[in-house]
Amino acid sequence: MLNTVSSKIKEVSKLKYKEKPFEYWGPTPDESRKIVVNKSHGLRDKRTTLKEAVAKYVKNGMNLGIGGFVNTRVPVAAVHEIIRKGVTDLTISMQSNSICTELLAGAMIVDPDRVSIKRVEMAWWGYEIIGIAPLFRYLTTNGIIEVDDYTNYGMSVRFKAAAMGIPFIPIRDHGGSDMELVNRGKMIECPFTKKNIYVVPACHPDLGIVNATASDMYGNARLFGALCTCPEIAMASNHTLLTTEQIIPTDSIRKYPNLTEIPYPAVDAVVEQPFASYPGACYGHYWFDMEHIKYFRSLGDEFRKTGNKEPLEKYYQEYVFGCETFDDYLDKIGYKTLKHLRKMDEGQPIII
Repeated sequence: MLNTVSSKIKEVSKLKYKEKPFEYWGPTPDESRKIVVNKSHGLRDKRTTLKEAVAKYVKNGMNLGIGGFVNTRVPVAAVHEIIRKGVTDLTISMQSNSICTELLAGAMIVDPDRVSIKRVEMAWWGYEIIGIAPLFRYLTTNGIIEVDDYTNYGMSVRFKAAAMGIPFIPIRDHGGSDMELVNRGKMIECPFTKKNIYVVPACHPDLGIVNATASDMYGNARLFGALCTCPEIAMASNHTLLTTEQIIPTDSIRKYPNLTEIPYPAVDAVVEQPFASYPGACYGHYWFDMEHIKYFRSLGDEFRKTGNKEPLEKYYQEYVFGCETFDDYLDKIGYKTLKHLRKMDEGQPIII
């Protein structure tokens, strides 16, 4: 009986992913290359505000690439502003995330006319040790969004392929497993070895949002701790909005050029925003606020179990819609909490 059910699931999965005509869930490689090549690559001051950057680059129906890894150096400040502006028919592309995607999902539940997610291509959406992502579970269980699922490595190299300007890339970690049934990659014959090799399509977001440890005003960015696929996402995206914990002199960038993980040509807007990943962590600056993350997750879990969205609505009214800027949100969190999180980071070493 179990084998029969498993076979039927595999048949449905194969039909869903392998027999539909393939289309990129965002710009095609040719479309993206045309945009990136035609952008000005001269040095210019790219400093702006989140409100201005989001107003310029966030469009309905876009593919949004989200940097960071689960709760680490995630672009929460940018997501808050995107929710305030509103965006519909959204495709999300990411390696692994939690708080950013759950915030977008919660915004859709609270006000679907303001924010709506159509589909997501990803490796992981969840909170790791804190638990599963209840709003993602709600959206998938009820068939509200379409999911294209890869391994962590598989999704990372999709961005790498886009950054390299190639339409696909071969990998070893999908073929021969059930991963073949849940994504839009394809098994082909290698033209050189004549053996089977699995290939996955490049992923070009319309806009990538990334938070950096430090950056100069041109967008040359330093990332300490795990890189979290952020360089690949920035280089793969047609446009990149970079929030940075602090802006540093370009002389410092030139003094240690090997520390630049994201080069300025990939960046279109630079926003200096301390604590831009809060309640997530940013190596060398601050630790996770586990209590706040657990609190927000609990609101999503309550909605999933009961259908009552009033607690979620109150959260958004207080912490997102009730704030003009991300600094207003941080004011609500309070100096003592932020000071404590800086101390918990214990001064992990970064070079500024």
